[in-house]
Amino acid sequence: MRKTWMLVAAFVACLATASARAPAAEWKPAAFAKEDTLQLRTVVPGEGEYWFPVWLVVVDDQVYVRLGSRATKRVQRNTTAPYLAVKVAGQIFDRVRGVAAPEFADRVAAAMAAKYTSDIFVRWFSHPLTLRLVPESP
Repeated sequence: MRKTWMLVAAFVACLATASARAPAAEWKPAAFAKEDTLQLRTVVPGEGEYWFPVWLVVVDDQVYVRLGSRATKRVQRNTTAPYLAVKVAGQIFDRVRGVAAPEFADRVAAAMAAKYTSDIFVRWFSHPLTLRLVPESP
């Protein structure tokens, strides 16, 4: 009888552990469109890991960010290139490819202007890099 209870207890413990695991993050651009910012993580020699917030827009069901000069330098020096880590909507994605998308710069700028009121000021700053964020397929 004692052996049976031990097996039942082990089975219940396994079920509890399995149900306590966080669900895998799911890349859903449409759900991210309502977010104000996401965070990017780069790893730069001599500085280490660094998370920074950026505005995001969704264009044609793809997530885009527009980076200023400092952020562009961080991405260019990133030791995990071409991958960045992304935090968005309470989820973390460790392997997201940052794909330069200069052909979308005007559309992304227009989407930023439509989404963010303060873009009326921000648009005058240099944004040398427009990135499409593409998660690595499992």
